[in-house]
Amino acid sequence: MPSTLTDTAPLPLSFDETAFEAFLETRIEPHAVTENRRQAFATFRELQAEELDPEEWKRIDLRAFRPEAYAITPTETDEAGFESLMADNGDFGGSVAFVDGRCTRSTLDDDLTAQGVLFGDLAELLRSHSDVLAPHFLTRAVKPDTDRFTAWHAAFWTGGTVLYVPRGVEIKKPLHSLIGLASDGAADCSHTLVILEDGASATLLEETASANDSAAGLHVGAVELLVGPGANLCYVQLQNWNHQVRHFAHQVGRIERDGFLQWTVGGLGAKLAHIHQDVHLDGRGSNAEVNGVTFALGRQLLSYYTKQSHNAEDTHSDLLYKDVLRDRARVVWRGMIRVEPEAQRTDGYQRCDSLVLNSDCRADSIPGLEIEADDVKCSHGATVGRVDEEQLFYCMCRGLSKTEAMHLLVEGFFQEVVDRIPVEVVRETLSRTVERKLGIGD
Repeated sequence: MPSTLTDTAPLPLSFDETAFEAFLETRIEPHAVTENRRQAFATFRELQAEELDPEEWKRIDLRAFRPEAYAITPTETDEAGFESLMADNGDFGGSVAFVDGRCTRSTLDDDLTAQGVLFGDLAELLRSHSDVLAPHFLTRAVKPDTDRFTAWHAAFWTGGTVLYVPRGVEIKKPLHSLIGLASDGAADCSHTLVILEDGASATLLEETASANDSAAGLHVGAVELLVGPGANLCYVQLQNWNHQVRHFAHQVGRIERDGFLQWTVGGLGAKLAHIHQDVHLDGRGSNAEVNGVTFALGRQLLSYYTKQSHNAEDTHSDLLYKDVLRDRARVVWRGMIRVEPEAQRTDGYQRCDSLVLNSDCRADSIPGLEIEADDVKCSHGATVGRVDEEQLFYCMCRGLSKTEAMHLLVEGFFQEVVDRIPVEVVRETLSRTVERKLGIGD
């Protein structure tokens, strides 16, 4: 597909060299961080002339995307006006909130602080604990030179959530992070960095939200999940922007020997969203469970490009995505299991099921395998289907309205994924969201 930014057209004014230098003037950070930004910006300028990977992007129409319509403009707004899906119903060991790239709140239980846990604003903690965080930030997982969006993010990141758990520390209560957009035309380049050392365990629940339904916004983000040997991480991200936001994110998890990562993504909001999600099983015996729940309506276009990379022997991955579509929405999922020659005795599985509620929506599901080892067990599957009218009729004959009956069937469709999520507040949130989505427009 043609590039949206070319060397024959200047960079968007909000992100050109003048804007970049003005942006740097607002930052208070170590010299090495600034130099890394400059390198990323140079890469961004180079990559603007290069075509995006057609295999990943050919189903995403970027012709109406105008980067110059957005700018990084931190405001004094706090998170009080945001509707959080999880914050009001959970008991958290710590919480952090961001609005238009600015940290507005950061708390952590004293006992966790005493054990050496770091949790809060990445920009602040990268200054105060650079020796711990800098070796992992944009080096091991998300690479700034992957494409123009990762370079864009690496040059203009504004902050975001960081969680560092020392060796052997177990965090029993979930931690919560809220990323919000408040201003019309605001751009958010927040970053999530999670580092679990050997034998550590934690749960991080993260969600995005808009202050109102009309403010247009842009998110160019990144997520890095680094799971050490024998560590256990549960990470949930619920994307719930309004339908005027464009959302682009490059997300990477790396799991070392005997580590376990349970990763759940929820696609609920955004006008256009594309997530590039990589899971690397780097150590022997590492294990990943990837869950996806998407509910698209109106004219939403939500896209996922997932990859399960088995880089060591005796590794296991299991990906299960469930999509529900209505109106004229579209969901795209392109999945790949990659098995390296040394990854003998790999067990990999991926599946995406889509439920369409009317004839005008569309689901594209494309699974794939690339296997270089000869002692593996890998399989994939994808299904697309309509609501069973007989089941709907049966429920309505039992006294349910059509909306109630549809809610029951859709919730049952999602149940296989929901049962895999151990955090009760997440399960309750998804159930309420399904009910709200089905009530829109009826």
